[in-house]
Amino acid sequence: MSTSFRHSPPRRTRISARLCAIALTSVLAGAALSVPGTMGTAAAAGILLEAESAARSGGTTVANDHSGYTGTGFVGGYTDGNRGTASTTFTLTSPTTGNGNARIRYANGTGSPKTLSLYVNGTYTRHITFAPTANWDTWTTTDQTIPLRTGTNTLALTFTTNDTGNINLDNLVPTLPTGPGPDPDPPGTPAFQAEDAFFSGGPSTATSGTTTYLDGFTATGSRAVFAVGSATAASRDVTTRYRTTGATAATVTLTVNGTRTGQVSLPGTSGAWATRTVAAPLRTGLNTVTLRTEQGDNGAFQLDGITVADAQAAPDRGAILPYTSYEAEAGTLSAGAARLGVSREYLRPAAEASGRDAVVLDRTGEYVEVRLTQAANALTLRHSLPDNASGTGTDATLSLYAGGTQIRDLNLTSRHAWVYGAYPYTNNPGEGSAHRFFDESRVLLGTTYPAGTVLRFQKDSGDQASSYTLDLVEAENAPGAYAMPASGFVSAVDLGVTPGDGGDDTATLNSALEQARSSGRGLWLPAGTYRVSGEIILNGVTLRGAGPWHTLLQGSDGHGTFTGRGGTSTVQDLAVDGGSTVRDDSGQRAMFEGDFGSGSTFQNVWVEHSKVGIWTNAGTQGLLATGLRIRDTYADGVNLYSGTRGTEISHSSVRNTGDDALAMWSGGQATRDSSFRHNTVQLPMLANGAAVYGGHANRVEHNLIADTVTAAAGIAISSRFDPVAFSGTTSVQHNTLLRAGGYEPNWNSEFGALWIYADPGNTVGTGDITAPVVVRDIDIVDATYSGILVTWERTVGNLTVDDVTVTRPGTHGIEIHARGAGTFSGVRVSAAPAGGLSLTGGFTLTRGTGNSGW
Repeated sequence: MSTSFRHSPPRRTRISARLCAIALTSVLAGAALSVPGTMGTAAAAGILLEAESAARSGGTTVANDHSGYTGTGFVGGYTDGNRGTASTTFTLTSPTTGNGNARIRYANGTGSPKTLSLYVNGTYTRHITFAPTANWDTWTTTDQTIPLRTGTNTLALTFTTNDTGNINLDNLVPTLPTGPGPDPDPPGTPAFQAEDAFFSGGPSTATSGTTTYLDGFTATGSRAVFAVGSATAASRDVTTRYRTTGATAATVTLTVNGTRTGQVSLPGTSGAWATRTVAAPLRTGLNTVTLRTEQGDNGAFQLDGITVADAQAAPDRGAILPYTSYEAEAGTLSAGAARLGVSREYLRPAAEASGRDAVVLDRTGEYVEVRLTQAANALTLRHSLPDNASGTGTDATLSLYAGGTQIRDLNLTSRHAWVYGAYPYTNNPGEGSAHRFFDESRVLLGTTYPAGTVLRFQKDSGDQASSYTLDLVEAENAPGAYAMPASGFVSAVDLGVTPGDGGDDTATLNSALEQARSSGRGLWLPAGTYRVSGEIILNGVTLRGAGPWHTLLQGSDGHGTFTGRGGTSTVQDLAVDGGSTVRDDSGQRAMFEGDFGSGSTFQNVWVEHSKVGIWTNAGTQGLLATGLRIRDTYADGVNLYSGTRGTEISHSSVRNTGDDALAMWSGGQATRDSSFRHNTVQLPMLANGAAVYGGHANRVEHNLIADTVTAAAGIAISSRFDPVAFSGTTSVQHNTLLRAGGYEPNWNSEFGALWIYADPGNTVGTGDITAPVVVRDIDIVDATYSGILVTWERTVGNLTVDDVTVTRPGTHGIEIHARGAGTFSGVRVSAAPAGGLSLTGGFTLTRGTGNSGW
């Protein structure tokens, strides 16, 4: 068998935080796509609809420059230049209402999964992942359930700004419903369903007929929070679909991105569903639209959901992100500039690079260029500079050009990169085993450069580092500094806090926060840098900045952090940098750590160079942390620790963490009813993209996880680290795992992309996992070893695996060394060099329908 476990390894010890956060743009292979015309129509099952005969818009066109297509050609034009516009629309005539199927034939020669959004009758339905094909002349199909109504229906495949596009589309074969079924789109159905929102403080789901809704908003603090994307900053109509049980009007407060827009009166409906529309200001990108019962509201309504005019739905996998990523190795290289070469070998720089490759500039005049596909005025560059002999890092400039003209020097450093030796690692080069090669630098350019601008990163004569390894560039249109809200806030400057003066602001910030809290207001941090060396206390306060590109809290050596001490707190629109250069479990804290009370919110916060991004403790209930960037931590990105309840991390980018990117650890008490949803996770240097260690009814859903490095799975469901036993149903659904899994040298073991692990070394119980684990709708692509791994000679007793695709794993498609039982249905394995299935240990595997390749 391919995996060999030892039962007395040096165990990676978890230490409490006191003692011890796009779509992802993959490497493009240079798709030569072309592709606008007539409309293809289906009136019966089995009819083949050619894409070239469908309605095309937004830059799609008909092409025939690759072989193997049906009909007279195929539809291309799903290129980066047409991102946000390219679309192909088919028309179908259904004899009845119900769910049908669309078999879509396509080619994806880029070498990595790509996505489009499916719209049925003009309503966003889902994000479709198109697995790569061998080349552009190789075609394959994907089957998608489609909700149809009686009569004419439209089905559109659209390259939205949340997609990665870059496929060619050949045809669609519909299978139409043959009998009556439930109405898939009842009149008035909101675009953002309440049951899919984050809710806390009182609401729970209920069902009436075919409608699922939220009920229970009468308690102050009850809330439903919707994640809404917007292409531009503008006022939008927000339509709430609701009902009241009697004729009395209900009241609730609408808040958008932390700013109250006002109380909304919902006329009484006596049990009938109705709508109420108000205007609200949205930002470009991710927005939180919240209905919350405040003092003076009665909350006497039931909520079906909201519809926001011209809103963008979230991608099915990953976060709503404000930037576009450009891989350096996909750019234009000068003579002499070289790619590292793809590698996943631990302790090699390529293994820590996005897509497992990067570009090296080591001579004067060498450069790499990328062409902007969207306008940008801000950049984040992921790079590696050499360390120095003492392990304290080097500083150097790199020249940035736009359109052939040098516009500035980028100030880069390796002070926060390079660690050595054994876990938890040091800054001593003499210990060998160097890794953590990359760090990031960000810069506001001062000018907005339009789409089509060529950015060049060049080593000029004044750029003195011996080499520059460039991984990726993220470019975005960062908003200007936000203004203080017109009411409800007091400026920190008016309370004695002075940014940019070089002094320590810890004491004055805490004093200002307490004064603001006592007066019933939030504290506003104007643009500037605030230096902090100790704890900033969160005990029912609101702290808000001018945006993470403008308001920075700068710590030092891992000090300067937020401590939760109960209450309902909000922190948003700022950046925090811990200044760490190494992991110090005894001397450093998490950037956000403690008891964050009930109903707190962290939004639009950028965390860098801390030990941990967020570490919650018991008492934290109903925390929403959304729109975060958690980068370059030395331990976990997020850990929802013992006793955390009803907490969600969503729509966040988490990259280059020193331990699990996202973890739930039920150490001593169950972490329960919490979720990791719609996150984009890249390159945890150690351990997993997302991990659940025991606990009750937790969820890992709608995430995009890529490029795990060592001792790693993309997602781990595990009884490791002596957690409280699993209870309730653990849900792992609608995730994509790309180049996931990793080698554990201490165990001489190969971890799968999805790893279910019943730990034989568990000291607080048997280590068995007997509560239900549901794995559904997962795409596993290019796993380093096995796609699905179930271990280790303990019981995994109630496992359901359904609708999972494993494409090109490094070893087996499915590998099981355990007792217990599970049902596998619709599990499709392809191109598994060691075979589709390896099964030992007495596990009873029940094969459902729809399996293939094993």
